Amino acid sequence: MKKYLLILFVLCFSFNGFIFAQDADEETVEVSTVEALLQLVKEGKTQEQSENAKREARFMANKNKQAEILAAEKRELARQERIADQLEAEYKKNEEILRVKEEAYQKELGSLVELFGHLQSSAGEAAVQFSGSLTSAQYGLDRVDFLNDLTSKMSETTELPSIEEIEDLWFELKREMVASGQVVSFDTTVVDVDGESSTCNVTRVGLFNAVCDGKYLEYLSASGEYAFLPRQPAGRYTKTAKKIGNAEAGPDPIKFGVDPTGPTGGSLLANLIQTPSLAERAAQGREVGYAIIFVGLIGIGLAFWKLWSLFVLGKAVRSQAGSKTLDVRNPLGRVLKVGEENFEKDIDTLELKLAEAIMAERPSIERGIGAVRIISVVAPLAGLLGTVTGMIVTFQMITLYGTGDPKLMAGGISQALVTTVLGLLVAIPTTLLHSFTASSAKGIISVLEEQSTGILAERAEGK
Repeated sequence: MKKYLLILFVLCFSFNGFIFAQDADEETVEVSTVEALLQLVKEGKTQEQSENAKREARFMANKNKQAEILAAEKRELARQERIADQLEAEYKKNEEILRVKEEAYQKELGSLVELFGHLQSSAGEAAVQFSGSLTSAQYGLDRVDFLNDLTSKMSETTELPSIEEIEDLWFELKREMVASGQVVSFDTTVVDVDGESSTCNVTRVGLFNAVCDGKYLEYLSASGEYAFLPRQPAGRYTKTAKKIGNAEAGPDPIKFGVDPTGPTGGSLLANLIQTPSLAERAAQGREVGYAIIFVGLIGIGLAFWKLWSLFVLGKAVRSQAGSKTLDVRNPLGRVLKVGEENFEKDIDTLELKLAEAIMAERPSIERGIGAVRIISVVAPLAGLLGTVTGMIVTFQMITLYGTGDPKLMAGGISQALVTTVLGLLVAIPTTLLHSFTASSAKGIISVLEEQSTGILAERAEGK
């Protein structure tokens, strides 16, 4: 009995995987006896052997199929290698033919190679020049496209330019050369500063400048149109532009401001446009600059007023010196009246009275001269203040942003320099005017002293 139980245990242990591998939906077979269990194990072994045989048959069939595919791929590889060998041989043959034909081509060209090289270079340079030329608005941009196509065609070395193309290149170069010495007028589209286009009669002066309605134009290469400069140069240049725009053909010369530094306006015109006006220069001085200008105008106005009043007063004094009739409306008349009234007194009293009268007239004569002097002294000090303020601003910009961009420091430097200039511009004329007014006042006082001395001398002789 123990022997049968041991056999049963081994069989159960050997085929437990088969029992657990059954589908969960299948019904469980109940085993009641050992003979039934053996029968079940035998049936399972038979089924497993059948499945293994089917699997082996499928593997062998797949193996044969893969062997056939491998053989086919090897045959295809051999065929492609033969084709590659044929193509390589054909490539070498064609390469040799190409070399021979290239040598024949270069031999046939001969000295024309250098000629075509110069022709290509001339076409490329002309295309660059015409793209920004003032004449492109008159002649159109088709010539630029033609020159670019010709340059591209010649660079490929597969096709030579035709005689017509060479003649067209010569014609465009000649037309541009002739236009450089012409002054012509024609109607074309001009773009204003607001971006709106309108038709305008444009006068082109060679390749240098173009004007319309007394204003200078620039050429926009992107659109092929003229455009008014966003800012015009000084009035003396726009006046000449207006004259040449309204001029007619004739022998009489007309003055016109031509910029000879470039075919599209040049750097000279650009610098004239960028040059700030007098008001803009004054604005660069900011608050200090405006204060200097205000004080300077007051000082100069006061000085001229004082010069005029001294001129009138001096004329009246000189007239009184030559007259026997006393006029108390001028300082000399009043001094002479004091001398006449006190002529009979002793000489010391008369001298004191005359000195008192002169001292009374001096403040009115010298009034305002001191203010002019103060302004002449304060003006350069205010300019120095503006200089220091501007340098402080400059150093602040350097501290914040470094020295990489000079434009950030331009404002402070402009303030520093402009205020210095403004201070000197005020100080120099006010100093000169102060000198003139002081000398004029001194001359009048000298006349008063001279006349008083004459009165004293006359009184001393009479004594």
